[in-house]
Amino acid sequence: MNPAQRQKMLMVAAVAIAVVWLGDRLVVTPLTKAWKERSARILDLRKKVTQGSALLERESIIRKRWSGMETNTVSEELSIAESRVLKSFDRWSKDSDLNILSIKPQWRRNADDYMTLECRVDAFGDLGKIVRFLYEVEQASLALKVDSFEISPRDNTGKQLTLGLQVSALRLQTQEP
Repeated sequence: MNPAQRQKMLMVAAVAIAVVWLGDRLVVTPLTKAWKERSARILDLRKKVTQGSALLERESIIRKRWSGMETNTVSEELSIAESRVLKSFDRWSKDSDLNILSIKPQWRRNADDYMTLECRVDAFGDLGKIVRFLYEVEQASLALKVDSFEISPRDNTGKQLTLGLQVSALRLQTQEP
């Protein structure tokens, strides 16, 4: 092969390599990136459609549950609502024979459309009484949420226990026309 042909072949090879490199940078890499992004977006949209379909199938159940929650919220009158919750704690303690040491209610405005009455309840009794009390709280028709509870021994034998319970009662604001 003469030098002129070799030079021409090297030039063709260099141009071919440059075209392949530019093709990769300008066409293949952007298309691959766009393909991956579109695939991820399609996967995300399919997941949202599946969740939306499941939500639509459960619509009646969710609406019924929300309706029940709305009717079981505490009264709009703060004193009446607080009294109702405190009376409920009194009734549950009598039903379970649990001794309540203190109840500390505190109103919190969480948003414009609802408030919560957070109650810290300290009580003591044996395990059966505490379990019965917690069962009564959970079965209540009030819109209550048990935020936390802790049980600790009150004596060395562990027969007497102390219950620290944090509960929130929901109060919805009615929308005025």
